[in-house]
This record gives sequence, structure tokens and C-alpha cells, in this order.
Amino acid sequence: MERPICFFSDYGYTDDFAGVCRAVIARLAPAVRVIDVTHGLPERDVLAGAVVLRNTLPYMPDGAVILAVVDPGVGGPRLPVALRSHGDRLFVGPDNGLLMLAVDLDGGVDVAYELSNRELWLKPLSATFHGRDVFAPAAALLAAGLPLADCGEPLAPESLERIDFPLPRRHRDGLTALAVLVDRFGNVALNVRTRDLEKARLADMVELIANGERYHARVARTFASVRPSDIVVLIDSYGQASVAVNAGSAAEVLGLEVGDEVRLRRLA
Repeated sequence: MERPICFFSDYGYTDDFAGVCRAVIARLAPAVRVIDVTHGLPERDVLAGAVVLRNTLPYMPDGAVILAVVDPGVGGPRLPVALRSHGDRLFVGPDNGLLMLAVDLDGGVDVAYELSNRELWLKPLSATFHGRDVFAPAAALLAAGLPLADCGEPLAPESLERIDFPLPRRHRDGLTALAVLVDRFGNVALNVRTRDLEKARLADMVELIANGERYHARVARTFASVRPSDIVVLIDSYGQASVAVNAGSAAEVLGLEVGDEVRLRRLA
């Protein structure tokens, strides 16, 4: 039975990288459906990519092949891998932690293999484009029914690389969060969930401290809860707390980038 492929990458939409990978898939498995979830993952940002994979996984088809490429270590010692989760999805990509938050959400690793079977690779192999030459062929063949064990040597699940997803730090009057994702609208997702806001008793008006500057923001459910250009802290569509500006860009207003700290402080 064929599986659909859900394709994520940081390749962007200007160059040919994502399109060439799709062409390789079409040559090897022309009947397989490919869903381009996004090619706009932050460049070389493995943590941000892992967060997007985790957030979107519940909406991916059952049994899908998740093909994900954010691979700043391409050509280096990191391994190319394919694995099956206990939820029966297949994951193909670099062993740099990118896959694991989503895999854990899908029941954890059932079996894992290094993509070491060179018969599956395109030739000649590029040292800098494993998305085309290693990952896309493996995803295509697996989607078309190739047994996972044919991909190469088995790997112990505990040997796979993981990302330590940072947790917010609690303080007497609030918490310190980390910006983990910035979307195209300038909304800044934090490593904070609803329960974190509740435990820190952050509600109604709060003070945000970012890059040494202080701002007032309202904790609310929607953008429209505040006036245009006002700052709001809300729970986004994936259950993460995000800093936003109604009709504007929080990333620009607060000068925030992925990896920046944001202090949320209760106002008396």
C-alpha cells in the first residue's frame, strides 16, 4: 500500500532545491502523493524545524512518510536515517534531532535504520545535497512499499540524536521564555504553554522585557482583543503562547529573533 509523503524543508521557494526533490520522487514513485507542508522553515534552524514538525504532526495523514530536511551538517558525521514510529508513520531525514519531537509525539521510535544502502542513492552523490540524492529517493521508495529494513543498517533508538527542548524559567513574579519560532506575520512563538501561564499567574496585563526594553501587553484569546498596534500574548493555533501585535509584527516591534529571551512579568 502506498503512503503519502509530507515534505518539510528550509529550501525556500526561490531556488530549485525543493522542486528537484519532488521531481526525484516523481521519477521513482510517480503514483505517490506529495504534500508540500512547508519549505519555509527557518534556515539551518534545527530546533525551529523540530517545533514545526511536532506542531503539525497531528494533522498529517495516518501512515504518512514524513520527509524533513533542515541539515546544516550535510556532508559531515551526522547520519541519514529512516525510522518508524509506534504510530506507524515513517520519518526520513538527518539524524540531528529534527525528527525526534514529532516522533515522540507519535508514540516514540519503533525501529530505526541508517540510510546506508547505497543502491538507493542517486549517483553521483553530492556532498551538499542529500535531500535530493539520499532523502528524497528513500522517502519515495518507502512510500511506494519498500521495506524499511532494506534502507540499511539498523540503529538502536537510544542512539538517535535529540534536541533538548528548553523549558521556561519560573520567577517569583513571572517567567523567562525563549522565542522558538517566528512566522511570516512576525508572531513570535515561545516555549510556553497555557499551563505555564496559569502556573505563573500571568493574566490580563503583563510586562514584557525583551532586548533590554519594556513593553505592556495584554494576555488575551484573540488579536482583536487589543487595539491595532497593541501587543498581545495569546495561545496560538498549536497551543503555544505567542507574542503578537494586532495588525503588525511583534518580531519587528520588539526586535525579536529565534533564540532571544523574553521575560513575562506580572503587573501589580
